[in-house]
Amino acid sequence: QVQLVESGGGLVQAGGSLRPPCAASGRTGSIATMGWFPQAPGKEREFVAAIKWSGGSTYYGVSVKGRGTISRDYAKNTVYLQMNSLKPEDTALYYCAADRGFPVANGGLYDYWGQGTQVTVSS
Repeated sequence: QVQLVESGGGLVQAGGSLRPPCAASGRTGSIATMGWFPQAPGKEREFVAAIKWSGGSTYYGVSVKGRGTISRDYAKNTVYLQMNSLKPEDTALYYCAADRGFPVANGGLYDYWGQGTQVTVSS
């Protein structure tokens, strides 16, 4: 089993930045891919970023391309999502996910999920 804990969300003004971390524990040696999937009220979860644990290849959704960067820290078993130029439409509960395979953008295939961290962007 893998446990994921997101943090670092909060209230930020439009144009600002956030860098929420997602810390993994448990059988972290089994993780191959980690991703971020925000869910806004009344909407489905959306893919924004994923990273392959070995090699560090990164993948981005259209909504954050050019504004977001996903990175990992091996020593801390932590993934970060740097988000810049935040917009009110980025407001959502941001979930972190992990998998032993390479589902990348397909949220339905990830095995492990955190509880989410709330990001609110004011105009």
